[in-house]
Amino acid sequence: MSAEGPRDQAAHDERARLFVALELPEDARRALVRWRSEALRDARGLRLISTEHLHATLCFLGWRGVGDIDEIWRACGALATRRAAELRLGEAMWLPGRRPRVLAVELVDPGERLLEAQSALSGALEAGGWYRPEKRPFFGHVTVARVARGARPRPRDLPPPPPLDLRGSRVTLYRSRLAPSGARYEPLHTLELE
Repeated sequence: MSAEGPRDQAAHDERARLFVALELPEDARRALVRWRSEALRDARGLRLISTEHLHATLCFLGWRGVGDIDEIWRACGALATRRAAELRLGEAMWLPGRRPRVLAVELVDPGERLLEAQSALSGALEAGGWYRPEKRPFFGHVTVARVARGARPRPRDLPPPPPLDLRGSRVTLYRSRLAPSGARYEPLHTLELE
């Protein structure tokens, strides 16, 4: 029988900020960045999300034990037989409506595959005790900018994003590492939808 040392205990207690997201294809990310650059040309008080971090969050898990990551990923296997979502970029919107914290672009989901995938994932993660579903219904969107701390930008009307169709086929479990310059997202595991 071996006793755990302080280093082993620290590794066991380590926590990670986790979320599961639908990755966007490269052409969709580039199109959003071009649109955002034009639409927000004179905007102040916003932190732009880097191109490689544009995604649609399916389930935000918050702080979880690092030792749970493999089990969490196994639960994400509930998506293994799901079909890719055929999506379209929708309207730009400031969220929430009063005192917005983010600028987002809606993902229109005519076949409801994204909604169905999120529901299956939510159920599997809730059953494992790693996720508590939100009270409000799921709203597929991509956050393109965040309001900087202490800033109070005035939301303004924006031109519509490009009418782009995209295929959402890659789901990733991410670790979010917080930093003063904004969070960095580290992909841990990825699953391709059919």
